[in-house]
Amino acid sequence: MESGSRLIAGCEEWCAFSSLGVPAVKARVDSGARTSALHAVNIKSFTRSNRRWVSFEVHPLQNDRITVLRCEAPVHDRRPVKNSGGVAEKRFIIKTEISISGHSWEIDLSLANRDNMGYRMLLGREAMGDRMLVDPAGSFLLGAHTDKEISTIYARHEHSKDGLKIGLLASNPDLYSNQRIVEAGRERGHDIRFFDIRQCYMKLDADTPEVHTRGGILLNDLDAVIPRIRPAITFYGCALTRHFESMGIPTLNTSQAVSRSRDKLYSLQLLLKEELDIPVTGFASSPMDTDELIEMVGGAPLIIKLLEGTQGRGVVLAETRKAAESVINAFKSLNANLLVQEFVSEADGKDLRLFVVEGKVVAAMQRQAAPGEFRANMHRGGTAIRIRPTPEERKLAVRAARSMGLHVAGVDIIRSKNGPLLLEINSAPGLQGIEEVTGKDIAAVMISAVERMCEWKRKLTGETGDLSVEGLNP
Repeated sequence: MESGSRLIAGCEEWCAFSSLGVPAVKARVDSGARTSALHAVNIKSFTRSNRRWVSFEVHPLQNDRITVLRCEAPVHDRRPVKNSGGVAEKRFIIKTEISISGHSWEIDLSLANRDNMGYRMLLGREAMGDRMLVDPAGSFLLGAHTDKEISTIYARHEHSKDGLKIGLLASNPDLYSNQRIVEAGRERGHDIRFFDIRQCYMKLDADTPEVHTRGGILLNDLDAVIPRIRPAITFYGCALTRHFESMGIPTLNTSQAVSRSRDKLYSLQLLLKEELDIPVTGFASSPMDTDELIEMVGGAPLIIKLLEGTQGRGVVLAETRKAAESVINAFKSLNANLLVQEFVSEADGKDLRLFVVEGKVVAAMQRQAAPGEFRANMHRGGTAIRIRPTPEERKLAVRAARSMGLHVAGVDIIRSKNGPLLLEINSAPGLQGIEEVTGKDIAAVMISAVERMCEWKRKLTGETGDLSVEGLNP
């Protein structure tokens, strides 16, 4: 629709970027936003002909991570841009031509992960200038595409068939984290498949060792394995992972590293060996030693942890000495192994989750316990916000993951009056909370780690120099 020389746009419109190879993307038209933004992931800068360029990938269709376009453009600027939460993020800015309803003009476009937003594209007021007026009650006033038309437009964007063959070993194919890892692998052109650990079985033979999944399907031809083993099946999951390793198939986290991290007592002992700070902890076998155990950690209040507990289960706050004695003795009567740990009151129900991949902190969030809870837990009503960890906290998380031998780890830290203290190291950290809070594509970072582990390189178009991953550190 036109009014004089101006286009009249609705609150949502289709647009295109021919120079980027994006034939159609639905945009939210928002005169309240200053800068326009396009959904982009795997953003990398490089040098071409003594000029800075940026390569990135676009998922142009909402709720579709499979359709992917690979784009390159010269960098126009890099500056802070406020996101929808009012937080400034440093983004790459490119200049490119936008086309809407047969009209084209050049705009500044910021590159950002908009996966959690309702639209892959945001058209801001600077891009509209004096060319457009907005009717907030209308939609697609400048032309619409049907689902069939969009399918036809993107039908030729097939996936590369030269990728890796990756097995995801886990228990629940519907879990957010597992779905995201599979999606991220397929986005990058790999043949990645979910395999239920409980449905896999092994043949131990000096000449022809094998791994099968239910139905007799042989898994010996995998290029790599990503193990995500539930605590309840740690023994079998690690045995299966170890068998892949014995056949020369690399695993993102090794069976030995997973086993170390799952043994709470052993993992704390390894942390101490590396001179890493943890809350004061006691361990004993006999109920006769209960009094000494309580005194050892400074008395009540204190934390009691079952060695086999996960996700906050099997963790009890004993606020008085009498309560502590009762809980410890009750657990001991059931022959349960437990740790007794000092209660750090100044943490105030908060902890940090730092996500470490290949020795780098790629994302971080602070979790707050739900009302009535003493420990932050996303599975039990806790909340989280994005934070920027201190250099000391980053170093602590990286050293903790390295001490376990983990390439991928979720490291939990609390802030005490004496500095950061390590709580736990998780070998199969969940992705949902940290991806939603930070807006980072952690699954893609994990797939990149698999690619490096296998020394696999994606074929990129054009001349590129040394690529450096941008925007991973929170």
